[in-house]
Amino acid sequence: MNAFVKLFGASILVAALTPTLSHAVEIDPKAVVIQLPDQIKWSPVNAAGAQQAVLFGDPTKPGLYGVLNKWTAGNHFSKPHSHPNDRFITVISGTWWVGSGPVFDPDKGSVPVPAGSFVTHYAKQVHWDGAKDTDAVLLIVGEGPGTLTLAEPPK
Repeated sequence: MNAFVKLFGASILVAALTPTLSHAVEIDPKAVVIQLPDQIKWSPVNAAGAQQAVLFGDPTKPGLYGVLNKWTAGNHFSKPHSHPNDRFITVISGTWWVGSGPVFDPDKGSVPVPAGSFVTHYAKQVHWDGAKDTDAVLLIVGEGPGTLTLAEPPK
């Protein structure tokens, strides 16, 4: 009987606390803004096989910005290029493939960068990157404008 009373009492306690535990807390939007994955606005996939979602700032203007870039699977790569400012990249998911220099050869000249890795693209240094057999999602933080200058092909 004593075990039954304890179990019954515990059941009453759980039932009493359940509405409190499941009640959603309202976050003050002046303090915190949350974007769930389905609320992030992605651009259409471009000709190079990439999409972008601007999280904060404006990469076309001076100032700090953060974007998500998704390279879609299927050997989609950028051509060799550089940016005017350093860019700081975290691989969120998938495997991102990175190469450097003006010679574009994804099969022999790129290295795999797995999820959880951090990469720095230094200003005015030539690199190229993309995805092979899996999508790769990157968080890129930089100082705008985040323009791109294509590298001259080797002669």
